Amino acid sequence: MRFYRLDTSAGGIAAALDAARNGDVWEGGGVLPGHYAPVVIRGAGGGRQLVPRQWGVPPPPRGSHPVTTVRNLASPFWIGTLRHTQFRCLVPMTAFAAASGAQDWITVPASPVFAAAGIWRESEVASFAVLTTGPDDAPSGPAMPAILHPRHYARWLADDWKQAQALIAPFPADMLGMVRAAGG
Repeated sequence: MRFYRLDTSAGGIAAALDAARNGDVWEGGGVLPGHYAPVVIRGAGGGRQLVPRQWGVPPPPRGSHPVTTVRNLASPFWIGTLRHTQFRCLVPMTAFAAASGAQDWITVPASPVFAAAGIWRESEVASFAVLTTGPDDAPSGPAMPAILHPRHYARWLADDWKQAQALIAPFPADMLGMVRAAGG
């Protein structure tokens, strides 16, 4: 996943994901690695909160680039973060880039603002990564964000890892749409 879109305001995200806005100033647009975007975390009182984080967590000891996506959920580098519910987040999106060379966008027509499973870390900079999964015959290429059904948002943020990891599965291809870029 190279980049994604979040074409709604912080208020729209908060309303769609049942989260407190917390003064976030997001106005909508494209999200690139190394840039800030809003994510939804579970707050101290259990409610959802919109907070800004940088896309791309610091790399593992032998890595050289920030990590924007996580596919190997059994990796020792990620397992501690995944097991602690306070480091899980929802990554709101309105579309993500297809793997094709053209600028095609994958959407979830039934949910104009949808969320992928994510994790965040507090290091020099509070940052996040998007969990990915196989495409399940989707037009997104070899990996796509681990899109969560809205009924599973609370489970991702609060369930024990043994239950939460079952949510990381390909999103049904028949529930995805594709928007062709102008001129494509």
